[in-house]
Amino acid sequence: MAKTKEQTLAWLRTVSGELATATLRRLDETLPWYGDMPPGRRSAVGLVAQAGISSFISWYDDPKSTPWIAADVFGAAPRELLRSVSLQQTLQLIRVTVEVVEERIKNGDASLREAILLYSREIAFAAADVYARAAEARGLWDARLEALVVDSILSGEYDDELPSRIAALGWHGHGEVSVLVGTTPKMLDVDQLRRTARHMHADVLIGVQGNRLVLVIGRAHPIASEPEEGAAPLEPFLEIARQLEPGFGPGHLVLGHEVASLVEASRSARAALAGFAVARSWRNAPRPAHADDLLPERALAGDPLARATLINRIYRPLSDHSTELLATLWCYLDNGRSLEATARELFVHPNTVRYRLKRISEVIGWDATGSREALILQAALILGSIAEPGSNDVRIPSARRKRPR
Repeated sequence: MAKTKEQTLAWLRTVSGELATATLRRLDETLPWYGDMPPGRRSAVGLVAQAGISSFISWYDDPKSTPWIAADVFGAAPRELLRSVSLQQTLQLIRVTVEVVEERIKNGDASLREAILLYSREIAFAAADVYARAAEARGLWDARLEALVVDSILSGEYDDELPSRIAALGWHGHGEVSVLVGTTPKMLDVDQLRRTARHMHADVLIGVQGNRLVLVIGRAHPIASEPEEGAAPLEPFLEIARQLEPGFGPGHLVLGHEVASLVEASRSARAALAGFAVARSWRNAPRPAHADDLLPERALAGDPLARATLINRIYRPLSDHSTELLATLWCYLDNGRSLEATARELFVHPNTVRYRLKRISEVIGWDATGSREALILQAALILGSIAEPGSNDVRIPSARRKRPR
């Protein structure tokens, strides 16, 4: 004889405690992750299972009056449970609970079994909704935190919380870091930028400041002191920037110099921002351009970092190494990069000039025979002579006194 709905409800309320106990026992037997949980979280999961059974009874009593009662199941769970239990594990929990209930009422009427199937669908959708909302909230929080970290890097205003904020973002970068600055596209695809970076074995922090898009780039695996045999070579930051270039809007794109770690990234950011501000003055600037290739323009615009770089990396190394090399570079640039004119002024053979230019390139890393690099070197010589009064006295060495035989 079939039971009435009132009788079925009374029976369900009677066996609800038994069903909850059986569910917890089944969870412990079939789900290894549940058994490995600390007692507090096991208890929280048990509360969710018990709330699910109680919620089903209320829902079965009147499905129309409480259409969203399934979502209340997760109200019994503490907020941290969402971070320790994945959506897949939650669905496993729902499946086990439904199986226990189905086994207990397998001899019941068809309407009750149908109600269980319908409710399990509702509770599964409710679980997906809860996790989706949590993911959306976490995504918004991560975006705000990422913007805060990038702003701190650009401003250079660090505090003791910066390392923990970086760790909270899941930063995978190791070792050297470089900052890339360009224009923000109309439709910014952050996910595509991150995918491209992962493909290049890099990680990025992304910040948008009006029409500027800023990427802090770091390699996503540590730099070994002795690379393993067969390991893929590390991509230069300039190559990583070239791969990320399509994600930027039209206009100039400038890459700052490499720095040792993320906490020092403000120096690279300052160089990149200064280069981006003056990049339009380089008519044939590549995309991306290196900030160090814009040192003359940056120095003319008043960038103290560019002036210091030109003096410390070009003028002083040459001056300390050999006044002969410094004088040769002065003459070569003053004579329009003419070997013959330089040789005549210095009273040496043109091959001697070639040799000295090669030595200059070895000492400072810039080649004076290139038009762009010649401009950089010329700016360094001018700034160096201004910074060190009396340095012009060594531009033409004592070799001028000697006449070739």
